[in-house]
Amino acid sequence: MAGYEYEVGDVVKLKKKHPCGSQEWEILRVGADFRLKCMGCGHQIMIARKLVEKNTRGLQKNT
Repeated sequence: MAGYEYEVGDVVKLKKKHPCGSQEWEILRVGADFRLKCMGCGHQIMIARKLVEKNTRGLQKNT
């Protein structure tokens, strides 16, 4: 991919939409797996780093 630097607090835009309609997720945990929180409905998921890197379409850094 584009070699993004993922950090806790960043907002990542993924390829597929969540059922609530949002594509943006806040990163809560970084490691082999990521914990992401949907910016639309607040649902939290654990997802493999490999899948996040493959499906990332944009990254907003936390300032």
